[in-house]
Amino acid sequence: MTRFSANLGFLWPDRPLLERIEAAGRAGFRAVELHWPYDVPAEAVKRTCARQGLRLLGLNTPLGDAANDFGLGAVPGREADFRAGFDLAVAYARASGASAIHAMAGVVSPDERDKAKDVFRHNIAQAADKAAQHGITLLLEAINPRDKPGYFYSTVGEVAGLIGEIDRPTLRMMFDVYHVAIAEGDILTKLKRHMESIGHVQIAAVPSRAEPDEGEIAYRAVFEALDRLGYAGWVGCEYKPRGHTEEGLLWTQTLGVTL
Repeated sequence: MTRFSANLGFLWPDRPLLERIEAAGRAGFRAVELHWPYDVPAEAVKRTCARQGLRLLGLNTPLGDAANDFGLGAVPGREADFRAGFDLAVAYARASGASAIHAMAGVVSPDERDKAKDVFRHNIAQAADKAAQHGITLLLEAINPRDKPGYFYSTVGEVAGLIGEIDRPTLRMMFDVYHVAIAEGDILTKLKRHMESIGHVQIAAVPSRAEPDEGEIAYRAVFEALDRLGYAGWVGCEYKPRGHTEEGLLWTQTLGVTL
């Protein structure tokens, strides 16, 4: 049975983070996931999640400090910055109770892609080993080239290949249906092909990135496929609400699911 988590990078955008966590609990979610929570004390996040009976699933590594930074995992010359950011993410995950970290690869110019692949493999192997020491899963996510041109990878096949090359047991794929649909399509086939590598799933409407009850993706079929394939993880609601987040949660009734 599909279990849904609230992605608080997008949901309840009019509230500070701790109030978003409280709102997610009141709405009926049993898990939350974060983007970049680093300006809020991790202990406060942990207490608020506990008070609401929520599991904290994951967070992203820092973006970096340059205007075009969108993660640093594959960026040549920024290895030390990536390590520092990843250490911060691990410390925050441990203090807050998060069980996974999305290691963001970053934007890479075409002439640096070969070097970037070596940098990424080295960075992520070290990061996965460090995360494993603390029972933390490391996630890699393909991001479509329309939303983030030049991102290091945009297809789940690229991510799966790197996971195989780096070969760490706690290194998994974050399968974001929105990004996969825009970058390449054929969602159900790719879910089946990569299910053994998938550690987390995220959803949003295509092309709007709003609630999943609109657009071109048949999410009932996606949820049925996840159940049929034996997916036991959470499905992150990483969409941008059309209006008030609570009103938008009517999508669950439209699609016949519960939080």
